[in-house]
Amino acid sequence: MDGLPEGVTVGSSGHLCVAGCDVVDLAERYGTPLYLLNEGVFRQNCSRYRSAFLQYPGEARVAYAGKALLTQAVAAMVGQEGLYLDVVSAGEIFAAERVSFPSERLVFHGNNKSQEEIAYALRVGVGCLVVDNFDEIALLTDTLRALGVRQRVLVRVAPGIEAHTHDYIQTGGLETKFGFDFDSGQAGEAVRQCVASGVLDVVGLHAHIGSQLLETRALPPLVERMLDLVRDVWSGALPVPWELNLGGGPGIRYRSEDPPPPEQFARTITAAVVEGCHRRGLPLPTIWVEPGRSIVGQAGVAVYRVGSQKRVPGLRPFVAVDGGMGDNIRPALYGAEYRAVVANRMYDEATETVRVVGRYCESGDFLVQDAELPEVRAGDLLALFSTGAYQYPMASNYNRVPRPCFLLLGEGRAHVMVERESLEDLCRLEHVPPHLRRLRVEA
Repeated sequence: MDGLPEGVTVGSSGHLCVAGCDVVDLAERYGTPLYLLNEGVFRQNCSRYRSAFLQYPGEARVAYAGKALLTQAVAAMVGQEGLYLDVVSAGEIFAAERVSFPSERLVFHGNNKSQEEIAYALRVGVGCLVVDNFDEIALLTDTLRALGVRQRVLVRVAPGIEAHTHDYIQTGGLETKFGFDFDSGQAGEAVRQCVASGVLDVVGLHAHIGSQLLETRALPPLVERMLDLVRDVWSGALPVPWELNLGGGPGIRYRSEDPPPPEQFARTITAAVVEGCHRRGLPLPTIWVEPGRSIVGQAGVAVYRVGSQKRVPGLRPFVAVDGGMGDNIRPALYGAEYRAVVANRMYDEATETVRVVGRYCESGDFLVQDAELPEVRAGDLLALFSTGAYQYPMASNYNRVPRPCFLLLGEGRAHVMVERESLEDLCRLEHVPPHLRRLRVEA
């Protein structure tokens, strides 16, 4: 069958296979909904990014953006592949620490880091912390002085570059909660305050303009803006070596998109940095990039079982599955689109267009608005491609539904990364106050 993601095939039985594993067999053994991650594809994408930046004449570092998907197993793979790890919370740091991820390769982000999170990150020994606002400079300075230590930091700026993507995942425009404003002079003032603190070693700048980018034309203007700021702020006193973190954001194919491959992403950035530094007389920086979705997104497949259907003459049929917005909020949140197939009947021709909806009590609970499928039957398995990024991390227990099992697949073998939650798990942290433990009905 044409157009299947890398690592996905069709077996002789007509069943969908991922990394050599029969999806129908996996669903029978582990139940549905079911998350799958192809280890080979994940590792290959890590390697492609490392190789893509070898052309740069200076040093380049690739940090996997953990917010896309971070389990302990994922952190371990990132470490084995030699990448750095971008973390945004104490929970993500803890997951990395549990698998002995090298702390010096952690980059700590976030627009509202708490004092407890900062103290924890400093104890762990994160290699770099990205400063996001003036309140954080003060908080970090006080904490470091109390501990008697110093910390390497990058200053995050909002460069005023609009990426061509959904409004909810734009992060580099002027009206963003992230980073120091560029045009008002706040970015330069932030660098000066960090330097004046005496405990913050400012090694460079950071910017990120958005996610699911399907083109690279916004990257050269971003580099230009960042290099202008470097030249204006440091005025010859540039730290050597210095660092320029240009974030991540390359998109992936969900249905018919044609995203830039890692090689194009790297060529665009390195060419702009080399030429821009030469023109300004600046030494070449250490380049950082932070891909997440483009490493893990297409390595993921989600599997659901079909239940009820609603068919009204003249309308698209509603096909309900045993998951939905609780395990994948992205379609309801910002209109994310997926391609769906009937995993147990891959050779059957598509005969109708249906709306795949979930089991949650919301009219906006849908997974695919226009899925071209064979006539679907109760008990069929639907597989959605490109679900590796932001599906599991954003899952919830809405309607008190347990979250799915997550499998890591490779060379025909399946390993449980995350156990399926039980009903007991849903109540494990709850307490019933004594006066509510006896049911009393008033007459």
